[in-house]
Amino acid sequence: MGLIAALAMVAALLGVVAQGGDVVVRPADTGAALVNPDMGWTMHYYSNVPTNYGSQLEPSDTVDDFPGLSTVYLRVPWSYIQPEEDRFNWAILDTPAQRWIAKGKRVAFRITCSENWMPNPVPEWVYKAGAKSVRYEFGKGPLPNGAWTDPDFGDPVFLQKLEAFLSAMAARYDGNPNVAFVDVGTYGLWGEGHTFMSSMVPEPKAAVDVRKHIDLHVKHFPRTLLCISDDVAGHNKPGLHLPETDYALSKGVSLRDDSVCVGGPPNSWYHADLAQAFWPTLPVILEHEHYGPSKERGAWGDGTLLLKSVEAYHASYMSIHWWPRVLLEANRPIIDAINRRMGYRLQLRQAEWPASVTAGKPFPSALTWANAGVAPCYPGGFGALTLKDEKGGIVALLVDEGLDLRSLETAEPGKARETRRLFRASVGEVAPVVKPGRYDVFVSVGRRDGTPVIALPLANDDGARRYRLGAITVTAQ
Repeated sequence: MGLIAALAMVAALLGVVAQGGDVVVRPADTGAALVNPDMGWTMHYYSNVPTNYGSQLEPSDTVDDFPGLSTVYLRVPWSYIQPEEDRFNWAILDTPAQRWIAKGKRVAFRITCSENWMPNPVPEWVYKAGAKSVRYEFGKGPLPNGAWTDPDFGDPVFLQKLEAFLSAMAARYDGNPNVAFVDVGTYGLWGEGHTFMSSMVPEPKAAVDVRKHIDLHVKHFPRTLLCISDDVAGHNKPGLHLPETDYALSKGVSLRDDSVCVGGPPNSWYHADLAQAFWPTLPVILEHEHYGPSKERGAWGDGTLLLKSVEAYHASYMSIHWWPRVLLEANRPIIDAINRRMGYRLQLRQAEWPASVTAGKPFPSALTWANAGVAPCYPGGFGALTLKDEKGGIVALLVDEGLDLRSLETAEPGKARETRRLFRASVGEVAPVVKPGRYDVFVSVGRRDGTPVIALPLANDDGARRYRLGAITVTAQ
């Protein structure tokens, strides 16, 4: 085989085609799991009970082998964080959080006020201050000598103390770029928003109390994504719109479903219809049932239900609700399939630029994009071409501000719509000076100033979320 033929074969394998003096690149999706803002797997380090499910991990172990893990999820009772009114135990949250933050991941929280495995998830000092409570027996409702305690979720003293706590929590975490989301989890059993197995709050009172809890969180976390369990509207109540979740949406609070695969088909979940009002503007979060019990009851099936739930809800987040490596080992093919669809997946279908340009003179380029995920790219982003020299120095940055990739439509698997954008730019116009020569061309998605933010399913990453596509020659004016 001659040299020219060999070079042509290599170019074809890379998806690079020369057309009339232009370079046309059609890169393939690598299939890799992507860790991006507003999406990914959330690992239950604490799942109400503090020993579930991070307790067996070494302090240095952040489960980096779980593909697509973006967030560590910390769900604990209020009493563990504020054992005394003037003393906080923030270390219970911050210690595991920093392990993942150090790896470029994020953290999410739920603080609960109702549990059926401990006597007082609400700090005892709250009740001593005069807050009302309800004793109950799990599954039977209020009983004077019940083993468990719920607060009166609408009691003024309880809400006053809760607001003071949320204010202190927000001072640490609201607007913190390391926080992915915070649950409105202070209402209902396990923070899921229902009381039908605990204190059985009458529906009219529950509807009022839920709004109060939503309002408190919205007041103190205005710069953080909030979400609330679908069960606040009734754990199995059907409908496209329900009052409690409609109110949450009106306040900018997103939806999470606790828990997928608790029951078997056809009741593996109840509220995919509700999610349709949320996902076009807010990330939807799914939590599957504890994997072990779900598998034992036959509700898990072969794992394909989990993928179907991602499609049905247009989900951006999915939980790791078990010992993480046990879940991964038993479900790797499904986890890989979910990673190719969950959240957004920006694919560069084609890139075009002239093989040779003159410094200082505008030239046309084109980028063709598609979103192969189930959800919009909520943070948005702009495509950019970066020219680098042989030492890796940035020679020129060309940002296409005419297309915010947030606007890319979602579609069924394999049917993503392509959007081609032609834009004009120049290198070395006035300054900085660009010497004649051959430069590598990289693509990225990020801020308007060209800072890369979004990981793409492309090869040849430079370590900063720029991906090499080919080369360009720059000649002198």
